[in-house]
Amino acid sequence: MANTARRERGTGGLIKIKGCRFWYAQIYDKNGKQRRISTRTEVKQKALADLRNLLTDKDRGLQFVGDLKRIRYGDLRAALLQNYVERGNKSLQVTADGTETIWGLKALDEFFQYEAASEGKQEKPGLPVSRMTTDAAREFAKQRAEEGAANGTVNGSLALLRRMLSVAHEDGKIQVKPKIHLLKAGAPRKGFLPRAQFENLLSHIPTNLKPLITFLYYCGVRLGEATQIEWSQVNLGEALIRLEGEQTKSGSPRTVPLPDVLAKMLKRLPREETVFDATNLRKEWHKACVAAGLGTLTKVEGKPDPRYDGLIIHDLRRSAIKNLMKVGVNEKVAMSISGHKTRDVFDRYHIVDTEDVVEAMQRVQRTASTTNLVPNGEKIVKTVRKLGHQKLLIVGK
Repeated sequence: MANTARRERGTGGLIKIKGCRFWYAQIYDKNGKQRRISTRTEVKQKALADLRNLLTDKDRGLQFVGDLKRIRYGDLRAALLQNYVERGNKSLQVTADGTETIWGLKALDEFFQYEAASEGKQEKPGLPVSRMTTDAAREFAKQRAEEGAANGTVNGSLALLRRMLSVAHEDGKIQVKPKIHLLKAGAPRKGFLPRAQFENLLSHIPTNLKPLITFLYYCGVRLGEATQIEWSQVNLGEALIRLEGEQTKSGSPRTVPLPDVLAKMLKRLPREETVFDATNLRKEWHKACVAAGLGTLTKVEGKPDPRYDGLIIHDLRRSAIKNLMKVGVNEKVAMSISGHKTRDVFDRYHIVDTEDVVEAMQRVQRTASTTNLVPNGEKIVKTVRKLGHQKLLIVGK
């Protein structure tokens, strides 16, 4: 039987339930429905403070906190994935076992204690949404940084958390959306692989993965685009691959030329459904980079897999763009091959190193030795005084 501490009618009250040592706060919502929640304290004054907070939230039109405790991280996660399906986001991935995920979501799953259902195991929905706060996001970022994750990697997960909460707010699951602050973005990656280093790396790559790695290095196609390509899109006679709009991140189809070395590889491959094999790609990539001196593996306490630092697969895309620009390919053509739609993003991939600037100055010097260098090709007019008369001397064109 409940023992109620009486207050003015309509302002709520505290009750004690038989068999429970904690005080319960009881209020009536705007529809007149009785709502009750444990304060998790035996101290009446602390319980009264919780009751006042509930009444303040009610007056502000906020959601009853008890309802928030029923909504879990797993509910917001499922809504996020569905939102990606509705919007046709290209970053939505399907794993080998058929589950949907997004890059950066796994770290959030671990932090908010979510586990997907599997054979013989029920889903663990994770923490309640009431614990998905600004402070929780800060703690997540701090933890990931301590694990060695780069700011860009952490921001990818934080952006997902921000979107997750935005979808929940739009759907009416939460009435107040916590602010999620991203970390300061790091400088663009400088990962680039000269041809000699690439050939050395390729020698450590398993045979089944060599066509894919070669394609990424020469053509700069995104990994997610490459793994979808089917044989019907390949024209070996013309050495071309046609990417369809639904396969590309930009949504626009494009044609990618193939280097001779890759065309020869593809001619020897069996005609299976997809062209490029990506079996165990990440682990084999890490092993090959370590063997080639381009990466390291470090054991992390409490983690089953070692932490990898070094060249990443996406650096092959940067290498392809740099190689195209280095041989004088027009920027517009290079962007059409790589699939970049904006110049700003393309510039982040077009890496300029010391060799580039030295070569630029050498070109200037070679030009200066054979021609009269004039700024912007303009005429320079000088006034020369000779024998008391003015004479115009025109230099340049």
